[in-house]
Amino acid sequence: MNKIFLFVVAVLLSAASSAKESEFDAEKFANEYFQAFVATQTPDAKPEDIENYLSLLKDDVGSQHIPFDTDDSRKPDGKARMRKGMTYYLGSHDKYKAELLDVVTFGKNGMAIRYAQEASGFHPDSGKYNSYSNQLLVVLEVEEGKVGVIRIYNVQ
Repeated sequence: MNKIFLFVVAVLLSAASSAKESEFDAEKFANEYFQAFVATQTPDAKPEDIENYLSLLKDDVGSQHIPFDTDDSRKPDGKARMRKGMTYYLGSHDKYKAELLDVVTFGKNGMAIRYAQEASGFHPDSGKYNSYSNQLLVVLEVEEGKVGVIRIYNVQ
């Protein structure tokens, strides 16, 4: 009896998991991710915007943006490290504009977001005024509805 019960529970959990996975809309998630990230870059960004963005990430998120971050290893404090870095730069832009160009999804576990951005502001370390515009490609690996790995490429 116990074996049958465990088998039925396993089947039901598997079906519930599959149903939950099938409800995941990767394109909608990619758009939500993009909007949440953009909100962290605006001149009036607040700590709540960072927390909203971070809510989309796994705790052990790995992030890579060559040449700035060359290691995409996932560490238990990945999200905490991102919070620290993003908070340091919070409000450093006096202008920020981003335009979503493309979203490509690869099932439920992968997506690519290409966007153009223009920004200017004072660097918190040097105090120097900087402005730039570029296009970026962000590749996300998603697990259980949250981002596990972020890879950022300059594509211009």
